[in-house]
Amino acid sequence: MPERIALMSKWRSVWSIVAVGAVGLLSSAAVQAHPHGWIDISVRVISDAEGNAKGLHQTWRMDPFYSLVVFEELQQVDGASLEAGLDQLGREIRDNLSHQHYFTEVRIDGERQPLADVTEYTALERNNRLTFMFILPLETPQPLAGKTLEYQIFDPTYYIEMVHEGEDGSPAEQALILNGVPGCELSIVPANPDPERVMQAALLDVDEEGEPGLGRHFAETGRVVCR
Repeated sequence: MPERIALMSKWRSVWSIVAVGAVGLLSSAAVQAHPHGWIDISVRVISDAEGNAKGLHQTWRMDPFYSLVVFEELQQVDGASLEAGLDQLGREIRDNLSHQHYFTEVRIDGERQPLADVTEYTALERNNRLTFMFILPLETPQPLAGKTLEYQIFDPTYYIEMVHEGEDGSPAEQALILNGVPGCELSIVPANPDPERVMQAALLDVDEEGEPGLGRHFAETGRVVCR
């Protein structure tokens, strides 16, 4: 019971929704080490006609078990449709992520880029997965010609693992797209955490926090190199 309560409390702190008793079905082994869930992500770098990067269109697909928990909870609300519940959930996710820079860091030639507020977003059910889509603008569009754009998307606590995967289950390399800017090479660089960091994460219990920024060490890097 304490493990179940701690797990539900942590999900609330990340997404600010009410988890349900199905979380208790997790085995004790599953709640003894980070991460406790995962999100498949895909990213499209948004550019303008002049070849400037304007932002990242991100698609997050929550893991099937967590999606099931959310859908069941939303459908138990009297008088509310799943669509209405997802609309509210989308607002809550957006609002909570805004305080954590949307779990995203963007750099151009190594310089971190300020991010603007997310105003375009939606939460929906797609292929039995809770899917959150949003456009994360750069505060100021940046030229890509002769530049290297890199980003990382990660939960700082590493409670949730975030990995690139195409929406149809295609390889990670197909989960990063840039249209309209010729002469750019795109790649996903795998994480290469120090074994000591891996051990540190494995030893964390469900109700424990890792050191600040632990998730960074496990984050993949999306890279766009333009001539």
